[in-house]
Order: sequence, then structure tokens, then C-alpha cells
Amino acid sequence: MEAFERRYRDHPQLGGLIAARAGLRVPQTATPFEALAWAITGQQISVAAAVTIRRRLLQLCACRHSSGLLCHPDAARLAALTADQLGEAGFSRAKSRALLALSQGAASGALPLDGWLDGAPAEEIAERLLAVPGIGPWTVSYALLRGYGWLDGSLHGDVAVRKALGMALGMADKPDQKQTQQWLDAFSPWRALVAAHLWASLQAGGF
Repeated sequence: MEAFERRYRDHPQLGGLIAARAGLRVPQTATPFEALAWAITGQQISVAAAVTIRRRLLQLCACRHSSGLLCHPDAARLAALTADQLGEAGFSRAKSRALLALSQGAASGALPLDGWLDGAPAEEIAERLLAVPGIGPWTVSYALLRGYGWLDGSLHGDVAVRKALGMALGMADKPDQKQTQQWLDAFSPWRALVAAHLWASLQAGGF
């Protein structure tokens, strides 16, 4: 993190963002499965809408921490749900299929999400996850960031990232995905961290 900030503190667009939020850390989820479930939930909708759907999901599953608070269900609990139940919680058909496929794969061991924490290459994890129907590059990059702490995923497809980049560049409109990808590529191996600074610049209230 310090190396990143030293390198880019004088960058014309990024330097100001770093100065405003020095030491920015991306909050990690309790498990990689939770990061992936959250990423699927948040596909192509606002943070507020995703939070509402997530709350309904937690209420539906009724899993509780030892403190008594609702907590995120594990893969086995989610795999036991039906697409209709997920639909009632607010998931689209496509998202329901993706979440169930992920949950079934994780519960069966076909997708050893926790095992990958021991040092599996991010590229290998991405390849396996992209084979799950309904999981695309944005979902993988987001989950690698929040679930595995990988800072080099390219979140060029994220609307908020593109909006913030357009503002940082003084553009009248947000750049397209290709332009955003090209701009982020210059910051490898910290592309996802740069995206986090762009998110934070919008004060959107959550990663």
C-alpha cells in the first residue's frame, strides 16, 4: 500500500484521491463465498438496491451469529433454496441461477473457495469462476478484491468507477469500458485499488 501511494501521490488525477484517503483499505468479507454472493447480488444495480436484496436474503435464510445477529448464509444453506424463493427476495432469474450454481459448486467442493485462500493464483481462480453460468469478469474481479484481497482485478465495467473516472478526467460524460480499461491498465498491479479510490471519491457509501 505504501509503495502504491509513494508511486502515484503526484499523479495528476490519482494523486488528489490518494491524498484525500491515504491508507485506504478495502473491507474484506468474512469468506470468499460471501464476496461472490454479494457480487452476484450487486450486478448492474445500485448499492442501495443490492443492500435491500441482501437484507431480504439474510431474513429468508435466518442464519444467526452466536451474538444473535443475522449473518450471511453459507453455501449449503443457499444451495437448499429454490429460484422462486430467491425471486421473492428480489433476485432476477439470471441472478438466481448464478447464485444457485455458485452455492451448489461451493457446497459440493467442486469450487474450493476457502481452499484457494492458501495461495491459488488469481488467474486460476478467475478461470474456474468464469465457468459458472452468470459470473463474468466484473463479478470475478470484485470477488477477488473483497474475498481474496487481490488488488489487480480490472473493474472497468463498473458504472461507478467509470463515472468517477470521467469526473477525475474532467470529461462531460463517463468514459466507455474500453477507455476505462486502458486507463486502469497503466496502474497494474494495483488496478482494483485504483478502482477503490475512484469508488470512494463518489462517497457512494460502500464497496
